[in-house]
Amino acid sequence: MSDLMLSVVVFEANLVDNPKEWFIDTGATRHVCAEKEMFSTYTPISGRQLFMGNSSTSKIVGLGKVVLKMTSGKELTLIDVLHVPDIRKNLVSGSALVKAGFRLVFHSSKFVLSKNDMFVGKGYLEKSLFKLNAMNVLRNIESNKSNNFIYLVESCDLWHDRLGHVSYNSLRKLVNLNLLPSIDVNKKHKCEICVEAKFTKASFPSVERNTTPLELIHTDLCDLKFVQTRGGKKYFITFIDDCTRYCYVYLIRSKDEALEVFKHYKNEVENQLTKRIKIIRSDRGGEYGAPFDEFCCESGIIHQTTAPYSPQSNGIAERKNRTLKEMMNAMLLSSGLPQNLWGEAILSANYILNKIPHKVKDETPYELWKGHKPSYKYLKVWGCLAKVEVPKPKQVKIGPKTIDCIFIGYANNSSAYRFLVHKSEISDVHEGTIIESRNAVFFETTFPYIENKEISSRKRTYETTSDRVQEEQQEPRRTKRAKTAMTFGPDFLTYMLENEPRTISEALSSLEAPFWKEAMNNEIESILQNHTWELVDLPPGNKPLGCKWILKRKYKTDGSIEKYKARLVSKGYRQMKGLDYFDTYSPVARITSIRVLIAIAALRNLEIHQMDMKTAFLNGELEEEIYMEQPEGYIVPGQEKKTMGSLPLHSSSSVISLQSKDKVSGSVSSGPDSKPKKICCACPDTKKLRDECIVKHGESSCEKWIEAHRKCLRAEGCKV
Repeated sequence: MSDLMLSVVVFEANLVDNPKEWFIDTGATRHVCAEKEMFSTYTPISGRQLFMGNSSTSKIVGLGKVVLKMTSGKELTLIDVLHVPDIRKNLVSGSALVKAGFRLVFHSSKFVLSKNDMFVGKGYLEKSLFKLNAMNVLRNIESNKSNNFIYLVESCDLWHDRLGHVSYNSLRKLVNLNLLPSIDVNKKHKCEICVEAKFTKASFPSVERNTTPLELIHTDLCDLKFVQTRGGKKYFITFIDDCTRYCYVYLIRSKDEALEVFKHYKNEVENQLTKRIKIIRSDRGGEYGAPFDEFCCESGIIHQTTAPYSPQSNGIAERKNRTLKEMMNAMLLSSGLPQNLWGEAILSANYILNKIPHKVKDETPYELWKGHKPSYKYLKVWGCLAKVEVPKPKQVKIGPKTIDCIFIGYANNSSAYRFLVHKSEISDVHEGTIIESRNAVFFETTFPYIENKEISSRKRTYETTSDRVQEEQQEPRRTKRAKTAMTFGPDFLTYMLENEPRTISEALSSLEAPFWKEAMNNEIESILQNHTWELVDLPPGNKPLGCKWILKRKYKTDGSIEKYKARLVSKGYRQMKGLDYFDTYSPVARITSIRVLIAIAALRNLEIHQMDMKTAFLNGELEEEIYMEQPEGYIVPGQEKKTMGSLPLHSSSSVISLQSKDKVSGSVSSGPDSKPKKICCACPDTKKLRDECIVKHGESSCEKWIEAHRKCLRAEGCKV
């Protein structure tokens, strides 16, 4: 009795699992959780039952939302999660995720979760179950902000891109001020674009001052003359208020425009704030020379200058220039736009920075300057694709109502956006022009100017075998460049060699047909000996790949034919990455390694032998299932609809058949229903050897007969 109780206790102990773990279940229709403490929102319910796969039921005691934090930093909010205390493992419904727009890709011992081509999270196979690599977090979620089965994936990376790659400390402050949605900002997270664009030395310590608006203005001029803007601007000048840190940026063509820009800035800010500028601080640049000093004296403004060769004294303006240039550089890199749009990027970066709180204050410069909090609802990712409405006077009744544009900034003193026309089918709207509009739809994850970005809208459709429609064969891409004739001069003679046959019918109808048959037989023998395929029925939902014979003549150095070579290849250009295959690589030796071996052989007076392994690639193992049509000339009679599957070869299902038009020249078959067929009418000894081999070893392993048949094909006078 004691032994029985001990075994029951051990069995129950083995059922105990980590209650914080989550597993993906593609057979579950609802999310299920066993712990009430994991719910961010919870509503008790009664009278409902959860039906299990074994027809048993469990009581549902509650319903709510669960927030899971993925390893990518994103948070996945599960809606309508059932609280079932009797459940052993927490389950995430795969079908519910797919209905919500997510994509689940299972490969080998892991899976990847993504949405709209954005990586969300991943998991691994553990104890024959796919475990989600995530942890539970508690969030305050208002139930009236989202409907049922709406899954929220909030990430700091998207807002980091929208805000022009600002620092994560500034992003955290916006979250704390309730200006952005509640997202988790990891202190150790790094943006590759930011590291590439903002890498600098450590900064100097700052000095705190108590000032009022317009009491002290910092200014500096930055030189970018090596790359001019589209309007010919080479410089930009900044004016920063010391109290609010609100900044104005102006693009200028030459340094002598600095005084006119300052006059414009002075008139605007003094009129808006009903205050006067008292002090302005700058470096000792030539743009702040005598004319600038004279104007300051006439206006009663004290012009302070830094000490020679000490830009740290004007650190606020210098740091502002650095921040603007880093953000501009990051925005250009992330969008792929040309460098002559740096002016638009600088203005957009300054527009955003005025809405970012300073590190020593909890209020944004915009709020301190304007007197009210800024709005972030209309911010978009710089450089993204936008569909912009065609202006009313230029619209056509029949045709597109929008044009493809690139978002490049915000209009000054207006609620409109600025766009660069990318593609236009309207004759009055030309590509490359800049327009302003507020009627646009943004695609914030699409950047048309990024090089080598391939956006494919094709979707592979799968049809059943019964009603499958034969689609057109896709041909590989070929160059469209014009071919020019080349000549080597009168001292050289050019001979046109005979072309290799392109099809098997062309090869079998030529005078060299026996040699091509032998080459193809050698290729099929190598494939069979390596157990490359087996004949199977095409599973529903799959399409077979086509195949082709590549026939080549190999020549000696004197120009004579050395051998005939035939290779059976599949039409791999019809495969799609991510569906039919994942990795593409070919291990080859580097030329440096070969040179080292040759050098060692020469140094030690060694002999070098070169060898070639026939069909070496057939020794590799395929992890994917690939189905290929039967090769031309080797279609098994009675099994024409079957395909070649990339599975381990079984002796009862492999068939090879060589056919030429309506005359059968040879066959190798296997199976319980196969009958011996006559191979060569002029070679009775070969047929006798084959019959003996079948009786002794079986048809599927008659390699001895195959070798005899090859000798028969090479024999003189053999009629086939």
